Amino acid sequence: MSRIAFGRVLGVVGVLSASCLAQETIGPRDVPHDEPILVDGELVFPSGTAIPRFMTETERRYLESNPLVAEPGLRAAPVGELYCVPEYAPMEAILISWEGTAALKNILAEMAKHITTTGNADLHVAIDSSNDVPAAQATLAAAGVNMSRVKFFVRVVDTIWIRDYGPRYVYRNGVRAVIDHTYNRPRPNDNAFNTFYAQQRGHDRFLIPLVHGGGNYHLSALGDAYATELIDNENPGLTKPQIVALWQDYQNVLTQITPAFPVNIDSTQHIDMWMIVVGDRTVIISDWPQASGSTHDQICDNQAASMAAAGYTVHRIPAVTASGVHYTFTNSVICNDLVLVPLYTNATAAQYNAEALAVWKAAMPGKTVVQVNCQNIVGLSGVMHCIMMHVPVSSGGENPVVSVDEPRGGETYQPGQQAAVRWASDDNDLTYYVQIHLSTDGGQTYPIVLTNFYGDVGSFNWVIPNVNTSKARIRIIVHDFEGNTGTGYSAADFTIGNPCPADFNGDTVVNTLDFVAFLNAFSAGHASADFNGDTVVNTLDFVAFLNAFTAGCP
Repeated sequence: MSRIAFGRVLGVVGVLSASCLAQETIGPRDVPHDEPILVDGELVFPSGTAIPRFMTETERRYLESNPLVAEPGLRAAPVGELYCVPEYAPMEAILISWEGTAALKNILAEMAKHITTTGNADLHVAIDSSNDVPAAQATLAAAGVNMSRVKFFVRVVDTIWIRDYGPRYVYRNGVRAVIDHTYNRPRPNDNAFNTFYAQQRGHDRFLIPLVHGGGNYHLSALGDAYATELIDNENPGLTKPQIVALWQDYQNVLTQITPAFPVNIDSTQHIDMWMIVVGDRTVIISDWPQASGSTHDQICDNQAASMAAAGYTVHRIPAVTASGVHYTFTNSVICNDLVLVPLYTNATAAQYNAEALAVWKAAMPGKTVVQVNCQNIVGLSGVMHCIMMHVPVSSGGENPVVSVDEPRGGETYQPGQQAAVRWASDDNDLTYYVQIHLSTDGGQTYPIVLTNFYGDVGSFNWVIPNVNTSKARIRIIVHDFEGNTGTGYSAADFTIGNPCPADFNGDTVVNTLDFVAFLNAFSAGHASADFNGDTVVNTLDFVAFLNAFTAGCP
């Protein structure tokens, strides 16, 4: 490939080159790791290798002649009521990528055991090939995973670091939707994964026009969010206010951009390496007992003070560096009533294992906190939070949820015109049957059946009936295989035909000429006399017209 190009929505186009990224993301040279290889000018990520979270030297050289280019995307920001889901909310599944060495996969398997049992969640596994599934199943089963809760998604990916390229979820009008971004690494299969996963799940996908690594983000259910200034360097064509505005538009959060750690302390500069929001107003932030007063210690102290002033209960947890490795205890996994916390065997870090466990238990009382040995992954500049992504539950529980996207309200249609009804739906099970009804009285009743059909495809083209109303609305009822239903409605009234239906001849005045025109059409049985839109011309239409004529125009 001569260039890796990704979709973008804004007119401001950012080009991310090696020079933009070098000082922020090139990892420590003395930490053992594998590199991708160049084959005919393309980066290839061999299976079974320990590709690090940070930018490798091979990738840096590749970007010198093949910068990441953000191009116009296909969809604007989602419309409707948005709620960005925090990590401590109820989760349906945890998503992982079955990549890396056997040692890395053993960590994934240990996580999966707790997630599918104590964590009461499913495990969704991105895996390169169906041929790889039996071996993965054997590893997971041997670790004690509840295999009835495991689902494989066969799609080639490049690395294990799914936090940085995987789907971030919002509820849009109660329906789950994926907010995607351009991955800040030249790892094309990773970057393309969200398109595939959203399609497999039947979830809408919206591409936020940011080059980004998803681990550089934390948020609360109350709409405040946090990222480091790495995001500025990744998007040189945007100002900080523009970046904050994008997250506001796509996720309905207000983001604070904090200072980033020096790269010699943390090569990723991601906020999930030193902070995690664990409740609406509870946060855990690193402290540096062996580096008091250092730049990174000051960043953590200042953030702790800022969040305490904002009403947060702040818990401090130890962090250290040893031999160029950042040992963090905030890079942990919350899954329903389960918390997975790193444990290390390195002598410098191991002395803080017990203290870190105590902090987590104090911050999340009532949760089951489990330590997982992460010594074999931390040298790659990430731990457990970096290798998983949260998939929230369907907001309707067992019942489908429906968002009517078109018509939402305010549109004007003419009888005989062809138009589209569009919707998004979601369920804990598969949906299969759809009913679409029309109201002409602002949603008080829905007497007109537009269609019923099998297959929840999200759109239906309809011919506008011969109705005159300024109070039209659409209702969509979706059924799942368990017999549950969910209903969605147009958010506001839309107009069909003449907003003043008694103006039958369309001269903008209601008078005897309209009465005569209607009477002639009615006597002839003409379709235009189907005043109530029930497809039959009878006395009900005459009564409806008479009532409208008597009322006049609003």
